[in-house]
Amino acid sequence: MHPKLFEIGPIPVYSYGLMLGIAFLIASSLFSKELKRLKIEENVGIVITFIAIVCGIAGSKLFYIIEEWNFGSGNPIGYYLTPENLFSPSGLTFYGGLILSFVVIFIYCRVKKVKLLQILDAMAPGTTLGYGLARIGCHLSGDGCYGVGVNGTFWEFLGATYSKGIVPTKIGELVHPTSLYELVFAAGAFLILWNLRKKMHYTGQLFYIYLILTGIPRFLIEYIRLNPRVILGLSQAQIISILMILVGVIMLIISRNRENDLKMSK
Repeated sequence: MHPKLFEIGPIPVYSYGLMLGIAFLIASSLFSKELKRLKIEENVGIVITFIAIVCGIAGSKLFYIIEEWNFGSGNPIGYYLTPENLFSPSGLTFYGGLILSFVVIFIYCRVKKVKLLQILDAMAPGTTLGYGLARIGCHLSGDGCYGVGVNGTFWEFLGATYSKGIVPTKIGELVHPTSLYELVFAAGAFLILWNLRKKMHYTGQLFYIYLILTGIPRFLIEYIRLNPRVILGLSQAQIISILMILVGVIMLIISRNRENDLKMSK
């Protein structure tokens, strides 16, 4: 693994930070392209991109701190609030960033009277691809996002070692490279969303599909990750995944029924 790629003078360049930056650039570029297609004001896109970047990072870090502190890490809350931990390239939880970004974007859209679902539709493809690219950074840095051991199992041929990672495995121990699995799923979901974006029948449809395509793989992959179980043998991420899938499916059904009702009333 390569947590630190190189140095520019005294400044280290971390693999996770670099991939996160690339992910944000590509996601914001795709978002901007979609805004133009949907004829949404450019300034709105700039503000929302800024919100997504700031809240995405802040929410990811905050969610990680809460998760670690709640589930018996043994560290006092002050440990996570030191500059070393706050600005560490490890310790970022995707769903935390997604939730905080959604809340702030929701408030912004209400204040500015912008159609929230139209914005979420525009963000869906880029967010999906950006998430996958950021997972490359997780893999390169070995930040603890990997899965259970595979030594001596059928899955050993897929195994990776993170003995030199930020959160190292034991030397010789092979584990599921779950970050790469998520990259594959994210790439597939992006292709689906990108091809569907011009074929949607109503505002919000693409976003609801995004919720389902994001929730299902994360729910399944969590079974081979090392995250603590919260209730009924499920991790926190799995519970959020279930909620995302349910919201996506229910809203697709409701919206579909509304569309049919409108057609029948004409």
